[in-house]
Amino acid sequence: MVQYRSAPDLPIIKEGWKGNPVIDGMFVNELEREQPEWGKLFRWMRSTNPQKEEKANDPWRLQVIEDPEMFEGEDDVLVWLGHASFLIRLNGVTILIDPNFSDSRFLPRLCGMACPVERMTGIDHILISHGHRDHLNLPTVKRLVRQNPGVGLLVPLGMGRLLSRLRPGNVEEAGWYQRYDIGNLDITFMPSQHWHRRGLFDFNKVLWGGFHLNTHRRSIYFPGDTAYSGLFGEFRELMGDPDICLLPIGAYKPEFIMKESHTSPAEAVQAFNDLGGKTLVPMHYGTYDLSDEPLGEPLRWMRELEAEGKNKGDLRVLDVGERLPL
Repeated sequence: MVQYRSAPDLPIIKEGWKGNPVIDGMFVNELEREQPEWGKLFRWMRSTNPQKEEKANDPWRLQVIEDPEMFEGEDDVLVWLGHASFLIRLNGVTILIDPNFSDSRFLPRLCGMACPVERMTGIDHILISHGHRDHLNLPTVKRLVRQNPGVGLLVPLGMGRLLSRLRPGNVEEAGWYQRYDIGNLDITFMPSQHWHRRGLFDFNKVLWGGFHLNTHRRSIYFPGDTAYSGLFGEFRELMGDPDICLLPIGAYKPEFIMKESHTSPAEAVQAFNDLGGKTLVPMHYGTYDLSDEPLGEPLRWMRELEAEGKNKGDLRVLDVGERLPL
């Protein structure tokens, strides 16, 4: 039996949308897609990476611009902080998306920090796209919440219980096509083609998605993790052409397990063109080693697509810590 869930106090912007479908207690994608299977994971673990030697010998690494004062300004700006983490300041509102600044032996960070975590203050809202550990890093969020009294946490349906011990009164959940209630900046939670799991028994118990930020003068689209789908053209019809698209280009090999969850550089460019975006900022590459492709391959592929004229807008590659004025 299908049930439909949404946040009862938030508006739904898509006409006729009944809420997120839930089957047997689990969220599902808007478009039917194959879900990850343990068998495929074990197959990947047992397989040999055909690019193993190339990957080991790839000298490419992200460049980092140290900027410990980036959180202290008042100008509208966007800063990539590595992986899927962004500082965005719009209309006097300071936002941090998917902050993950961990560096552990299980998931070592392969680039430095542009700004010390203790200098990340004055944050109004932290946005979390989904519960995978490379996007929702609880120690990072816990520290940021402690440093920023009153910060709001804007999250998907079902995530509040994961964060309730941090600051229960300031967590606002939303379903797909719902707009958060924060005042002078429109932030809408949008669908992505992905999934959730943090433990053995919580498969798809928490929703996943992306964010559309709009000031009516400028718009930014961040999909979180997503596979390519025909939904991007629909988003354009619903939300208009975004000024800036922050699109993931890494963690796409091996294709048999990654294609249902992530976009390759070619798929990211196709999504960007479907969206009618003006500027593409690539993300989700180079910071953590999550897949089989060499670290520098995603960006090299993006450059090739740009040289071939496949990208219908501007490509803006940011170093970690580089400011993009808005």
